[in-house]
Amino acid sequence: MSETSNAQWHDEPTDYEQAGKLPRLRPASSESPSLGSLNITAAATDPELLDLPWHIALEQWPASALAALPRGISRHIVRFAHLGGSVIAVKETSEHIARHEYHMLRKLQRLDVPCVEPVAVISGRTTPDGDELDPVLVTRHLKFSLPYRALFSQTLRRDTLTRLIDAQALLLVRLHLIGFYWGDVSLSNTLFRRDAGSFAAYLVDAETGELYPELSTGQREYDLEIARVNIAGELMDLAEGGLIEEKVDPLATSELIMDSYRRLWTELTEKESFELGERWRVGARIRRLNELGFDVEEYAIKTAVNGTQIQLQPKVVDAGHHSRRLLRLTGLDAQENQARRLLNDMDAYRADNNPTLDEEFSAHLWVNEVFEPIVRAVPRELGGKLEPAEVVHEVLEHRWYMSEREDRNVPMAEAVQSYLDDELRHRRDEAEIMLTADARTIGIDEDSEYGDN
Repeated sequence: MSETSNAQWHDEPTDYEQAGKLPRLRPASSESPSLGSLNITAAATDPELLDLPWHIALEQWPASALAALPRGISRHIVRFAHLGGSVIAVKETSEHIARHEYHMLRKLQRLDVPCVEPVAVISGRTTPDGDELDPVLVTRHLKFSLPYRALFSQTLRRDTLTRLIDAQALLLVRLHLIGFYWGDVSLSNTLFRRDAGSFAAYLVDAETGELYPELSTGQREYDLEIARVNIAGELMDLAEGGLIEEKVDPLATSELIMDSYRRLWTELTEKESFELGERWRVGARIRRLNELGFDVEEYAIKTAVNGTQIQLQPKVVDAGHHSRRLLRLTGLDAQENQARRLLNDMDAYRADNNPTLDEEFSAHLWVNEVFEPIVRAVPRELGGKLEPAEVVHEVLEHRWYMSEREDRNVPMAEAVQSYLDDELRHRRDEAEIMLTADARTIGIDEDSEYGDN
């Protein structure tokens, strides 16, 4: 029997205000589903899903159906598979959990929160002998992203670890601002993408998450405590395996997320009072928020009873001030720190060449004369090392250091060639890292996934 013959497709409900979970969908027939009687809940019909071996338990899927990507630690069986031109992650779990997580990820996407893209929930799986198999949640793999363990091909330095934790704290703040309680915060449940020397964090696992109109202080603090305890355990595990510097104290390092989170939360939500003559502090506060990657949609100013002070409380919206400006000017979609760095070079290009030129037209020239020539200079065999925006950022940094070291203005073409030869050629391929049968790697990644998704 063909797997495509009895598949039942169900669109996701369009009631975006729906509370709780997606409805539990039953097979159309009361009889036991036969091979191919799949129930598929998806936002869009993707017939290529039906080509995968859903009649086989996930842990027994043949190598021909799998994509070799690094995986993090998980309580579930998870495998990567090719789907058309992309890679998906498939997780076996209960139907209730799969539908809840699918629903949560869809809502988080609508709220523009960094997270993996849900593709489908597939239930009604049976073996050729009629034995029931667990339902699965299918999500799309985030290209150029890495689980935190995949960053440890060499011993992780303390400052790199700190940047990971800062990225995790920023993600947690963004989730709490929209009223999302995670319930299982950890490095394992997060994917990281390089972002101009820092990292951008993406939520991978939402099975314990719930969305509320607003979180209480207790809910936020409990989430933060979960993060501290989980990260401490993860760092202890890494220390035991010799994957972080010996001088790194796992417990003390895990406390960094508490400090980083609270600094961010205070900057984003705290009321500020100042004298009438200090109105410049309104602009200063907004600039600090923009530097953190957040926009200020509006702000409320109240005069004090004695009429001599002003209270400022900005209304902060989602992160992405610089990435949205870059997208508006150039059509380039980049991470926030990447966008900030590219915008700085774009503004310098405009100032050096024609400061009176219209901003949009100057941005168009910068893309044609700076960004695209750098990207085109990357040989095909190196194209999967880093995403284009990160390559351009690193070339600009490389050129700056070369110029400083050699005390001259290094031409862009020379800097690009030097970067390709001395830097990029020796980087790992982060578009799709193929694991080898190295004992150290196997010890890290076997029977696990790229997050707890």
